[in-house]
Amino acid sequence: MREIREGFAPAFWVANTSELFERLAYYAVQAVLAIYLHETLRFSDAQTGDLIGYFGGIVWFLPILGGALADAIGFRRALSLAYLVLSAGYFLLGSLGAPWMAPVAHAMPLERLVLLVLLVPALGPAIVKPCVVGTTARASKENVRSIGYSIYYTLVNIGGAAGPLVASEVHKRWGVPAVFRVAALAVFLMVFAVIFFFKEPQSATEKRTANFGAALRNFFHIVGNIRFLAFLVIFSGFYVVFWQQFISLPLYLHAYVNSHANVERILATDAIAVIFLQVPITYLTRWIPAFPAMALGVLISGAAWLILASHASVGAAIATIIVVALGETIQAARYYEYISRLAPPGQQGTYMGFAFLPIAIGFVIGGTIGGRLVHYFGEVAHQPQRMWLVVAAIGFATTLLLWIYNMVVRPTFGAAAAVSAASE
Repeated sequence: MREIREGFAPAFWVANTSELFERLAYYAVQAVLAIYLHETLRFSDAQTGDLIGYFGGIVWFLPILGGALADAIGFRRALSLAYLVLSAGYFLLGSLGAPWMAPVAHAMPLERLVLLVLLVPALGPAIVKPCVVGTTARASKENVRSIGYSIYYTLVNIGGAAGPLVASEVHKRWGVPAVFRVAALAVFLMVFAVIFFFKEPQSATEKRTANFGAALRNFFHIVGNIRFLAFLVIFSGFYVVFWQQFISLPLYLHAYVNSHANVERILATDAIAVIFLQVPITYLTRWIPAFPAMALGVLISGAAWLILASHASVGAAIATIIVVALGETIQAARYYEYISRLAPPGQQGTYMGFAFLPIAIGFVIGGTIGGRLVHYFGEVAHQPQRMWLVVAAIGFATTLLLWIYNMVVRPTFGAAAAVSAASE
C-alpha cells in the first residue's frame, strides 16, 4: 500500500478516474446500440453487425493516430479535446429521431446518416485511450507499473459495469435515446476535470516528442516493424471472440432465448467479474511470463462460448461471460504492460495507440461475422446454438497462432524488446 501511495503521480489518478466515466458512457451506449439499431431504427441483423463493427473499428483503430497526436500536443490538451468531441457525438447519436434532425434524415439514406453520426463519438476514445495508458506509464514508478495497469483495467471495468446498469435504468425510465444523452453528460463533465486537475506527466528520464512531424516519424517507424504488427494482428482474434458479447449475443438472446431478457444487466456481468478478479488474478499469475499469460487468457475466453453452445439460457449466457472475463483478466494487464515496455522514451502515446489495433480489427471482423452468424444459424440452419462453436473455434485458432508466433518469431522480437525496455 505504501508503494501504491508513493508510486503514482497525481496525473495517474486524474486520468484513470476520467477514464472510468468515459467507459461508463461508452458501455452504456454499447449495451443498447445493437437493440437501438435493430429494433428502433429497423436495420437487419447483418446491417446491425456491420454498423457496430464499423463503429468499433473506428473507435479502436484511430488510437494509432491519436497516440501520435497526444505525444505531439500533450496529454492534457488531447484529453480535454477528446471528451468534448465525445459529448457532442453521443448527443447526436441519441438525437437521430429528434424533430430537429428530421431535415438531415430526409436528405440522405438512413444508413449513410448513421455512418456519419457514428464517426463523431468514435473520434473521442481514439485520443482518450492512448492518453490514459500513456499517462499510466509516465506517471508510474517502475516498481508499481504492473500494479498501475491492473488499477487502470479495474477502473475501466468499474465504468464498464456501471455503464450497462445505468443504461438499463435510463432505458426503462426515459427510453433508449436518453441513454445517449446521459453518456454525453458523463464525458462532458470530464472536460472540466481534465482542465482543472490534470497536470502533464513527465518521466524524469523521458524526452517529450518535439513536434507532430517527429510523432509521425515515430508512427511510420512502428508501421515498419513487421514482427510487432504480426503479433497485433494475431492477437486481434481474441477481440473477435470478446466483442460477440455486444454484437451477436444481444440479438441471440432476444431472438432465441428470451425476448424480454434484460440485455443491459446481462452485459454488465463481464465488467463486474473483472472488477473482482483483475487484481487477485494478476497477483496469482505474476509468475507466468507475459506471453504465455496472454495465450492462456485467449484460450480460456474462447472455451467459454462452449457453455452457451451446450445450453441456451440466460444463466448459460451469464456463465459464459464470467469465464470470458476470467480469460480477459489473465491477459489484459500483461498485454498493456508488455507493449508499454517496448516503447522508447517519448513514444509511449504512439506505442500504446498501436496497442488498440487488435481491438479495432476484432471489432470489424466480429461485427461482420456476428450478425451473419445469428442470421445463418438461426434463420437458415435453425440451429442457433451452433454459432457459438464457431466463436469458440476462433479463440482456439488464435491461441494456436500465438503459440506458433512465440516459438518462431518471438526470440528475435524479445531481444529487441529487452533493448527498448533497457533504454527507458
